[in-house]
Amino acid sequence: MILEHAVLQVKPGEGQRFEQALKEALPLIAASPGFLGLEVRPQCDDPQRYLLLVRWQARADHTEGFRRSERYLRWKALLHPFYEPFPVVEHFGPAIASA
Repeated sequence: MILEHAVLQVKPGEGQRFEQALKEALPLIAASPGFLGLEVRPQCDDPQRYLLLVRWQARADHTEGFRRSERYLRWKALLHPFYEPFPVVEHFGPAIASA
C-alpha cells in the first residue's frame, strides 16, 4: 500500500466552500482503480489548513491512473482553485514500524 500525503493550504475565507467542493469531488477519486481510501483532516490551529491522506494499492494508480483520467480533470476544476500555495504531493511506501 502507498500513502499519498499533502498539506492543503486553502485561501482565507474559503474553508466552507472548499469542504463542499471536496464532498462533490470524493466520488471522482473513489471510482479510481487502486484507490483504497481517503482522509482529509483540518489542522487544529489553522482552520484553513488541511491534511490529505490517500491510500493507493500502487503509486502508479495515482500518478498514471487517476491523474491521467477524465475524473482528475473534474477533481482539479473543483479543488485546485482553493489552494494557495499549491500543495506538494508526496508518496510513502509501506510502514516499516507501527504501534
